[in-house]
Amino acid sequence: MEWSDQDDRGRPDGRRSGTGRRARSARRCAAAELTAEEVGALVDEYHRSGDRRLRNQVVEAHLWVAEHQVRAVRHAAGASVEDLRQTALLAMIRAVDRFDPSRGVTFRTFAARTIEGELKRFLRDRSWAVRPPRRAQELNLIVRRRTDELAQSSGRSPTVGEVSASLDVPVDDVLAALEAGRARSAVGLSAPARDAVDRRPILERIGAPDPALASVDDRCLVQSAVEGLDLRERQVLQLRFVDDLSQPEIAEVVGVSQSYVSRLLRSGLDRMREQLVS
Repeated sequence: MEWSDQDDRGRPDGRRSGTGRRARSARRCAAAELTAEEVGALVDEYHRSGDRRLRNQVVEAHLWVAEHQVRAVRHAAGASVEDLRQTALLAMIRAVDRFDPSRGVTFRTFAARTIEGELKRFLRDRSWAVRPPRRAQELNLIVRRRTDELAQSSGRSPTVGEVSASLDVPVDDVLAALEAGRARSAVGLSAPARDAVDRRPILERIGAPDPALASVDDRCLVQSAVEGLDLRERQVLQLRFVDDLSQPEIAEVVGVSQSYVSRLLRSGLDRMREQLVS
């Protein structure tokens, strides 16, 4: 069983190639060769005998149905066309397994609905880089489809209010659905940033952890203890432990003896220790 993607390759001018049209026509003709009664008979015989050749015959005659459903959603962001095709084919096979000719529904209709449901579930569950709530995912698909319909009928992009009124859904819910649609794809940290000036990878633009963050609490405690000292003690401690001056240098700056500087340092540190341990 092969899937032809000839009709996915357009001409340079954007028009479908004659080969693609002929391929689609050939597939429809192949399906037309099997009447609804013949399809029903093949399915009944397959269910009875389990002969997969019978199932494959039905699937191959209706490949165009799967192709049509894939074409309708193939431009969904974050979805691989090949994944969509595989999902559609598996759904077609399941449709044959579940089809009951006695219900009066044609296999083509049953298969189309089965494939459509499987594709919607695939897009909802597997094609999101970041998965938003299911309600937002489902509404995103509805909003996108209605937006396309309104744009086609009016010849312009509809406003959020127009989409909201058309669906009878609150504007906030429409906005949330549109925002959820952005979660379908993600940009890698190694990708260049979307900046006209700075094109460095995003990873290189992210700030590193601040090594001083772990000492914030200790710094706050020390600052509180320092505020309990008098002006001369704070000055001496600043010169010694921040400016890294020696005691003789501090004595020269402050204009006192070195021994007095030593006493100020000792008394200041003792008072801070008392405040910190209390």
